[in-house]
Amino acid sequence: MKNYFKIFVILFFLLSVVAVNAQQPGSTTNKNTDWSFLIEPYMMLPNMSGETGIGEVIPPVEVDANVGDILGHLKMGAMLYFEATNDTWSISTDFIYMKLGQDIKTGSFFTGGDVTMQELAFEVAGLRQVTPWLDAGIALRLVSLDMEINTQSIVNERNASTDATWLDPVIVARTQGQFNDNWIYKVRGDFGGFGIGTDFTWQLQADIGYQFSELFYTTLGYRIIGMDYDIGSGSDRFLYNVDTYGAVVRFGFNL
Repeated sequence: MKNYFKIFVILFFLLSVVAVNAQQPGSTTNKNTDWSFLIEPYMMLPNMSGETGIGEVIPPVEVDANVGDILGHLKMGAMLYFEATNDTWSISTDFIYMKLGQDIKTGSFFTGGDVTMQELAFEVAGLRQVTPWLDAGIALRLVSLDMEINTQSIVNERNASTDATWLDPVIVARTQGQFNDNWIYKVRGDFGGFGIGTDFTWQLQADIGYQFSELFYTTLGYRIIGMDYDIGSGSDRFLYNVDTYGAVVRFGFNL
Protein backbone atom coordinates (compact mmCIF):
# COMPACT_ATOMS: atom_id res chain seq x y z
CA MET A 1 0.00 0.00 0.00
CA LYS A 2 1.29 3.43 -0.91
CA ASN A 3 2.53 5.74 1.82
CA TYR A 4 -0.10 8.40 1.24
CA PHE A 5 -2.83 5.81 1.86
CA LYS A 6 -1.41 5.17 5.33
CA ILE A 7 -1.07 8.90 5.92
CA PHE A 8 -4.70 9.57 5.03
CA VAL A 9 -5.92 6.68 7.19
CA ILE A 10 -4.12 8.25 10.15
CA LEU A 11 -5.48 11.67 9.16
CA PHE A 12 -9.02 10.30 9.01
CA PHE A 13 -8.90 8.97 12.56
CA LEU A 14 -7.17 12.08 13.91
CA LEU A 15 -9.83 14.31 12.39
CA SER A 16 -12.48 12.02 13.83
CA VAL A 17 -11.03 12.64 17.31
CA VAL A 18 -10.99 16.37 16.60
CA ALA A 19 -14.62 16.12 15.53
CA VAL A 20 -15.64 14.83 18.95
CA ASN A 21 -14.25 17.95 20.61
CA ALA A 22 -15.72 20.21 17.94
CA GLN A 23 -19.36 19.24 18.58
CA GLN A 24 -21.53 22.15 19.68
CA PRO A 25 -22.31 21.82 23.42
CA GLY A 26 -25.97 22.71 22.99
CA SER A 27 -26.81 19.95 20.49
CA THR A 28 -29.95 17.97 21.24
CA THR A 29 -30.14 14.21 21.61
CA ASN A 30 -33.77 14.00 20.45
CA LYS A 31 -34.03 12.32 17.07
CA ASN A 32 -35.86 14.12 14.27
CA THR A 33 -37.43 11.94 11.61
CA ASP A 34 -37.92 14.80 9.14
CA TRP A 35 -35.80 14.48 6.03
CA SER A 36 -33.61 17.20 4.55
CA PHE A 37 -31.93 17.17 1.16
CA LEU A 38 -28.57 18.23 -0.22
CA ILE A 39 -27.54 18.78 -3.84
CA GLU A 40 -23.81 19.23 -4.35
CA PRO A 41 -22.28 19.77 -7.80
CA TYR A 42 -18.51 19.64 -7.59
CA MET A 43 -15.32 19.75 -9.61
CA MET A 44 -12.17 17.67 -9.12
CA LEU A 45 -8.72 18.65 -10.39
CA PRO A 46 -7.38 15.12 -10.91
CA ASN A 47 -3.99 13.52 -11.13
CA MET A 48 -3.68 9.86 -12.16
CA SER A 49 -0.95 7.31 -11.50
CA GLY A 50 -0.68 3.55 -11.85
CA GLU A 51 -0.71 1.05 -14.67
CA THR A 52 -3.16 -0.37 -17.18
CA GLY A 53 -3.01 -3.02 -19.87
CA ILE A 54 -5.16 -4.84 -22.41
CA GLY A 55 -4.58 -8.50 -23.28
CA GLU A 56 -1.26 -9.72 -24.66
CA VAL A 57 -1.20 -7.17 -27.46
CA ILE A 58 -0.13 -4.40 -25.12
CA PRO A 59 1.74 -5.22 -21.89
CA PRO A 60 0.95 -3.08 -18.82
CA VAL A 61 1.87 0.55 -19.38
CA GLU A 62 2.54 3.12 -16.66
CA VAL A 63 0.20 6.09 -16.42
CA ASP A 64 1.45 9.26 -14.73
CA ALA A 65 -0.70 12.31 -15.52
CA ASN A 66 -0.95 15.59 -13.64
CA VAL A 67 -3.79 18.10 -13.57
CA GLY A 68 -2.50 19.96 -16.63
CA ASP A 69 -2.17 16.76 -18.64
CA ILE A 70 -5.70 15.63 -17.83
CA LEU A 71 -7.51 18.97 -18.17
CA GLY A 72 -5.66 19.54 -21.43
CA HIS A 73 -7.18 16.32 -22.79
CA LEU A 74 -10.54 16.49 -21.02
CA LYS A 75 -13.36 16.22 -23.52
CA MET A 76 -16.28 16.13 -21.07
CA GLY A 77 -16.85 15.87 -17.34
CA ALA A 78 -19.71 15.97 -14.84
CA MET A 79 -19.83 15.35 -11.06
CA LEU A 80 -22.86 15.52 -8.77
CA TYR A 81 -23.57 14.41 -5.19
CA PHE A 82 -27.05 14.07 -3.66
CA GLU A 83 -28.04 13.21 -0.09
CA ALA A 84 -31.25 12.73 1.86
CA THR A 85 -30.79 12.68 5.63
CA ASN A 86 -32.48 12.86 9.01
CA ASP A 87 -31.01 12.61 12.50
CA THR A 88 -30.41 8.85 12.16
CA TRP A 89 -30.15 7.86 8.51
CA SER A 90 -28.47 9.19 5.36
CA ILE A 91 -28.99 7.96 1.80
CA SER A 92 -26.68 9.37 -0.85
CA THR A 93 -25.70 9.06 -4.50
CA ASP A 94 -22.47 10.16 -6.16
CA PHE A 95 -22.14 10.47 -9.94
CA ILE A 96 -18.85 10.93 -11.83
CA TYR A 97 -18.38 11.03 -15.60
CA MET A 98 -15.11 11.79 -17.40
CA LYS A 99 -13.99 11.41 -20.99
CA LEU A 100 -10.30 12.12 -21.40
CA GLY A 101 -6.99 11.11 -22.89
CA GLN A 102 -3.52 11.11 -21.41
CA ASP A 103 0.00 10.21 -22.47
CA ILE A 104 1.66 7.08 -21.14
CA LYS A 105 4.94 7.31 -19.29
CA THR A 106 7.85 6.66 -21.64
CA GLY A 107 10.90 4.60 -20.75
CA SER A 108 13.51 2.30 -22.19
CA PHE A 109 10.87 0.32 -24.13
CA PHE A 110 7.93 2.63 -24.81
CA THR A 111 8.86 5.75 -26.76
CA GLY A 112 5.38 7.24 -26.86
CA GLY A 113 1.67 6.55 -26.77
CA ASP A 114 -1.58 7.55 -25.16
CA VAL A 115 -4.58 6.20 -23.29
CA THR A 116 -8.09 7.36 -24.19
CA MET A 117 -10.64 6.63 -21.49
CA GLN A 118 -14.32 7.15 -20.83
CA GLU A 119 -15.21 6.52 -17.19
CA LEU A 120 -18.59 6.49 -15.46
CA ALA A 121 -18.94 5.84 -11.73
CA PHE A 122 -22.21 5.81 -9.78
CA GLU A 123 -22.48 5.10 -6.06
CA VAL A 124 -25.48 4.56 -3.79
CA ALA A 125 -24.75 4.58 -0.04
CA GLY A 126 -26.76 4.12 3.14
CA LEU A 127 -25.33 5.37 6.45
CA ARG A 128 -26.53 5.28 10.04
CA GLN A 129 -25.42 7.54 12.87
CA VAL A 130 -23.63 5.28 15.34
CA THR A 131 -22.26 8.05 17.60
CA PRO A 132 -22.84 11.83 17.67
CA TRP A 133 -19.67 12.24 15.57
CA LEU A 134 -19.59 9.12 13.36
CA ASP A 135 -21.79 7.72 10.58
CA ALA A 136 -21.12 4.26 9.13
CA GLY A 137 -22.73 2.08 6.50
CA ILE A 138 -22.37 0.35 3.17
CA ALA A 139 -22.46 1.37 -0.47
CA LEU A 140 -22.56 -0.10 -3.95
CA ARG A 141 -20.31 1.55 -6.54
CA LEU A 142 -20.85 0.85 -10.24
CA VAL A 143 -17.89 1.60 -12.50
CA SER A 144 -17.86 1.42 -16.29
CA LEU A 145 -14.69 1.98 -18.34
CA ASP A 146 -14.24 2.24 -22.10
CA MET A 147 -10.53 2.35 -22.90
CA GLU A 148 -8.19 2.48 -25.88
CA ILE A 149 -4.39 2.23 -25.62
CA ASN A 150 -1.96 3.19 -28.37
CA THR A 151 1.79 2.65 -27.91
CA GLN A 152 4.96 3.33 -29.84
CA SER A 153 8.02 1.31 -28.96
CA ILE A 154 11.49 0.72 -30.28
CA VAL A 155 10.03 -2.27 -32.14
CA ASN A 156 6.61 -1.28 -33.48
CA GLU A 157 3.30 0.44 -32.86
CA ARG A 158 0.36 -1.31 -31.23
CA ASN A 159 -3.19 -0.44 -30.28
CA ALA A 160 -6.01 -2.20 -28.46
CA SER A 161 -9.36 -1.30 -26.94
CA THR A 162 -11.77 -2.80 -24.44
CA ASP A 163 -14.63 -1.98 -22.10
CA ALA A 164 -15.44 -3.30 -18.64
CA THR A 165 -18.19 -2.77 -16.08
CA TRP A 166 -18.16 -3.94 -12.47
CA LEU A 167 -19.97 -3.44 -9.16
CA ASP A 168 -18.10 -2.99 -5.88
CA PRO A 169 -19.54 -3.34 -2.38
CA VAL A 170 -17.78 -0.93 -0.01
CA ILE A 171 -17.80 -0.14 3.71
CA VAL A 172 -18.14 3.57 4.49
CA ALA A 173 -17.40 5.79 7.51
CA ARG A 174 -17.57 9.55 7.83
CA THR A 175 -17.58 12.42 10.30
CA GLN A 176 -18.85 15.93 9.69
CA GLY A 177 -19.87 19.01 11.62
CA GLN A 178 -19.09 22.64 12.39
CA PHE A 179 -16.15 24.35 14.07
CA ASN A 180 -18.38 27.40 14.67
CA ASP A 181 -21.48 28.98 13.11
CA ASN A 182 -19.85 29.28 9.67
CA TRP A 183 -16.91 26.90 9.24
CA ILE A 184 -17.72 23.28 8.47
CA TYR A 185 -15.73 20.09 7.91
CA LYS A 186 -16.40 16.70 6.28
CA VAL A 187 -14.16 13.62 6.31
CA ARG A 188 -15.12 10.36 4.58
CA GLY A 189 -13.38 7.07 3.90
CA ASP A 190 -14.36 3.74 2.36
CA PHE A 191 -12.84 0.48 1.20
CA GLY A 192 -14.16 -2.61 -0.54
CA GLY A 193 -14.22 -4.62 -3.72
CA PHE A 194 -13.25 -7.84 -1.96
CA GLY A 195 -12.69 -9.56 -5.32
CA ILE A 196 -16.37 -9.20 -6.26
CA GLY A 197 -15.68 -6.30 -8.63
CA THR A 198 -12.20 -4.93 -8.11
CA ASP A 199 -9.61 -6.85 -6.12
CA PHE A 200 -9.51 -3.80 -3.87
CA THR A 201 -10.88 -0.27 -4.01
CA TRP A 202 -10.56 2.55 -1.49
CA GLN A 203 -11.35 6.21 -1.18
CA LEU A 204 -10.53 9.04 1.21
CA GLN A 205 -11.71 12.64 1.12
CA ALA A 206 -11.45 15.58 3.48
CA ASP A 207 -13.18 18.94 3.01
CA ILE A 208 -13.36 22.20 4.90
CA GLY A 209 -15.66 25.02 3.93
CA TYR A 210 -17.76 28.06 4.72
CA GLN A 211 -21.52 28.12 5.37
CA PHE A 212 -22.78 31.33 3.77
CA SER A 213 -26.41 30.69 4.75
CA GLU A 214 -28.77 27.88 5.68
CA LEU A 215 -29.20 27.32 1.95
CA PHE A 216 -25.66 27.50 0.54
CA TYR A 217 -22.08 26.56 1.40
CA THR A 218 -18.86 25.84 -0.45
CA THR A 219 -15.92 23.62 0.49
CA LEU A 220 -12.37 22.97 -0.66
CA GLY A 221 -10.84 19.57 -0.09
CA TYR A 222 -8.77 16.67 -1.32
CA ARG A 223 -9.86 13.27 -2.64
CA ILE A 224 -8.13 9.99 -3.49
CA ILE A 225 -9.85 7.13 -5.31
CA GLY A 226 -7.92 3.90 -5.79
CA MET A 227 -8.99 0.97 -7.99
CA ASP A 228 -7.17 -2.33 -8.49
CA TYR A 229 -9.03 -4.27 -11.18
CA ASP A 230 -7.41 -7.24 -12.89
CA ILE A 231 -9.52 -9.79 -14.73
CA GLY A 232 -8.96 -12.48 -17.33
CA SER A 233 -5.74 -13.87 -18.74
CA GLY A 234 -3.89 -13.99 -22.03
CA SER A 235 -5.65 -12.08 -24.79
CA ASP A 236 -8.71 -11.52 -22.52
CA ARG A 237 -6.83 -9.84 -19.68
CA PHE A 238 -7.76 -6.33 -18.61
CA LEU A 239 -5.71 -4.51 -15.98
CA TYR A 240 -6.65 -1.19 -14.39
CA ASN A 241 -4.62 -0.41 -11.26
CA VAL A 242 -4.87 3.38 -11.05
CA ASP A 243 -5.15 6.00 -8.30
CA THR A 244 -6.97 9.26 -9.08
CA TYR A 245 -6.31 12.10 -6.64
CA GLY A 246 -6.51 15.86 -6.41
CA ALA A 247 -8.21 18.98 -5.08
CA VAL A 248 -12.01 19.17 -5.03
CA VAL A 249 -14.26 22.24 -4.99
CA ARG A 250 -17.88 21.63 -3.90
CA PHE A 251 -20.99 23.85 -3.96
CA GLY A 252 -23.70 22.66 -1.58
CA PHE A 253 -27.39 23.59 -1.67
CA ASN A 254 -29.50 22.54 1.32
CA LEU A 255 -33.19 22.03 0.50
